[in-house]
Amino acid sequence: MDLLEPVAGLPDLVFAANGATVVDGRTLLARFATPQRSAEAAVHRAWHERSGVLYGGRGLADPVAVNEAEGDFAVLGSVVLAGHGFRTSVAAHAELAALTGREVVSLELVDPRFYHLDTALSVLADETIAYYPPAFSADALATLQRLYPDALIATEADAVVLGLNAVSDGYHVILSERATDMIAQLRERGFAPIGIDLSELFKGGGSVKCCTLEIRA
Repeated sequence: MDLLEPVAGLPDLVFAANGATVVDGRTLLARFATPQRSAEAAVHRAWHERSGVLYGGRGLADPVAVNEAEGDFAVLGSVVLAGHGFRTSVAAHAELAALTGREVVSLELVDPRFYHLDTALSVLADETIAYYPPAFSADALATLQRLYPDALIATEADAVVLGLNAVSDGYHVILSERATDMIAQLRERGFAPIGIDLSELFKGGGSVKCCTLEIRA
C-alpha cells in the first residue's frame, strides 16, 4: 500500500480512485470532467511516473476522452465494466479496451445520485458483483442481468449511503456500516463484510472505494 500525499487546494485528491486505471501494468491516466479537479491529473501522473517501476508498470497512456478512472471502470477477471452518462465519456471505453486488450462493457448511468459507476456497483470477486438496478438504463440493466444473474442486489437505503462504494479482496468486503442490508447479504453469500464509519467521506460525496486505486501489476 502507498499513500498519495495531499496537495493544498485539491481537496478531492483524497478520492484517489479517480486518478488512473491500471490493468496488467498498463496505465490509462484520468482526464477529469470538471475544471475544479483538472489539476489532480498532474499529481497522479507524477505518482505513476515515480512509482510505476515498483509494480512492473508497462507505460502510461495519456487520455484523449474524458475519464474519471476507477470511478467509472470496474475490473473483473478479463472484463471491464465501464460507466458513462455523467462523468466518463463512452469514447474513453474504447481507449481502455485498446490499451488493455480486455473486453470493455459500456453501462449507462441514469440517476444523478449515482454519478460514477462505483457508487452503483461493487466488484466483490472475479465473477461476482453487487449493484443497484435503478441507477442504470434499461439496456445497461439487461446487460448486467445477463452477465451476472447471481449478483447481489442493493436496496435503495444502502445505495443512497454509498453502501456499494466498497473494496473487496474476494472475501473481506470493506463498506459503510450504514449499509445494513448489504452487510447481511454479504454474510449470507459467504463474504466477510467489515462495516466502518465513513461519515466524514460521505460528506464529500464519496466512500471507501473512492479513496482506493488498485494497482494491477
